[in-house]
Amino acid sequence: MKTPFTLENETALITGGGTGIGLGIARCMVQSGARVVLVGRREEPLAKACADLGERASFVAADITRLDAAAELVAAATKVAQSPVSILVNNAGTHLKKFAEDTTPEDFQNVLTTHVLAAHALTRAAIPGMLANGHGSILFTSSMAAFMGVPQVMAYAAAKSAYFGMVSTLSAELSAKGLRVNAIAPGWIFSDMTQQALDRDPARKARVLSRIQMGRMGNPEDIGWAAVYLSSPAAAYVTGVTLPVDGGASVGF
Repeated sequence: MKTPFTLENETALITGGGTGIGLGIARCMVQSGARVVLVGRREEPLAKACADLGERASFVAADITRLDAAAELVAAATKVAQSPVSILVNNAGTHLKKFAEDTTPEDFQNVLTTHVLAAHALTRAAIPGMLANGHGSILFTSSMAAFMGVPQVMAYAAAKSAYFGMVSTLSAELSAKGLRVNAIAPGWIFSDMTQQALDRDPARKARVLSRIQMGRMGNPEDIGWAAVYLSSPAAAYVTGVTLPVDGGASVGF
């Protein structure tokens, strides 16, 4: 083995992989030798991302909230990659910013369906193939909102907090069979949208940066390299954990 951080001979299915954190994860995994299959609803950003990533990248346009089609999605990813899925990154999500009293049951259910039920459906569909090959890595993208109280994101925080129990239970069921299950909890990660929003609100920007011990926002590749580590032989004895990657925000004063 040249390096324990290699992902050679691995195939990663990454939901929400066409933009943002998902694309950062894909970029780092490709650089580490993996094939990646990006999943999202819109074909255009997926095709653009794959063109940027190169020949190791392909995509499947699909709606992960079609829970009964999860097995078809895993099969389609296996077909386009010409290789079985050995890494699953449950990264796709939807955000809702409303005060708790304004959040309707329908609002709450929509967030839970995307983050929790869809992630479960895909995980359930991916497990048999991983078990057949005797190894696999399942990752969930959680959030610092699962660690600290953030106003107006109750549904989102509940969904991201659900990953704690899912990761622990899946790890207990699968680790002895060669499958490891972990989560990453990103902090404030740079994007064009985030930058524009903070630039319009200098007071909020200052407040955000004051919470981050490292004094800066992260970038999608900061999450990507954490995902590479957790999926690589370097983390062979790591399972059942949620790793904050937030510049110290969740432990800051």
